[in-house]
Amino acid sequence: MKGAETAKIYLFSIDLEDVRLWMKGGEQYKERVPANTHAYMNWLNRHGFKCTFFTVGEVAEKYPSLIKEIISEGHEIACHTNKHITLDLQTPEEFRTDIEKSLEHFARAGAMEVKGFRAPVFSLTEKTSWAHQVLYDLGFTYSTSVLPAKNPLFGWESFGPEPKRTGSGILEIPMTVGKIGPLNIPYGGGTYFRLLPKLLIKRKLQRHLSTQTPLLGYFHPYDIDTEQERFMHPGINNSMLYNRLMYVNRSSVFNKLDMIIANGFSIHTYQNYIRNFLFL
Repeated sequence: MKGAETAKIYLFSIDLEDVRLWMKGGEQYKERVPANTHAYMNWLNRHGFKCTFFTVGEVAEKYPSLIKEIISEGHEIACHTNKHITLDLQTPEEFRTDIEKSLEHFARAGAMEVKGFRAPVFSLTEKTSWAHQVLYDLGFTYSTSVLPAKNPLFGWESFGPEPKRTGSGILEIPMTVGKIGPLNIPYGGGTYFRLLPKLLIKRKLQRHLSTQTPLLGYFHPYDIDTEQERFMHPGINNSMLYNRLMYVNRSSVFNKLDMIIANGFSIHTYQNYIRNFLFL
């Protein structure tokens, strides 16, 4: 499937992680992952859609009943590593061990057929492309780990916007980016989605319809959490500015998502998109 039909597929997904677990003493803060996961599932149920939850292994270990519930609702469980460590900080052997441990946690929680992968912070770049072979060897069939643009953290600009088979056989589906001023950013999810005005996102959607690729978006439990306690989020180098941005416009997310659906986009799991709509 190509053209307008493909462009109206929204690969909305959740990076299911608990940021408290990455901080010393983090569990002193209130547990929020189950409540926010249910909020996402309730929204999906209202629209009749299923999505993919890219899940950190330690979340499956901590919340096995939540994983079972996600599966029972018809959603897909995919892997987001075991400890949310970016690929540049691991050797291939360490990465393999991490993924094997995550698969153990998934299996204990009832997720036996985990075929998809997303690297933390889109840290799969040309330098860490060895991860594709490790994933293939462990039975994965697809990854959505590449940000095909320049980025202060990680980016693989030359990869391009189209899904493609890698040399290992893994299908890589790169994140959607769009030009905002001088930057190409992943406007379909996360912090960028919260920060951008609704009208600007709508304009980007209209331009996206001229492409032949699905719209990809990623969200976290905290992206919609207006009740989360204030603390310095891990992984942002103790930046007060970045930490402030972590809390901005969380109440706007569902309204903006409703706008995307109202513009004719339909949500699919990655597995469903690959099986039924992607022809390479």
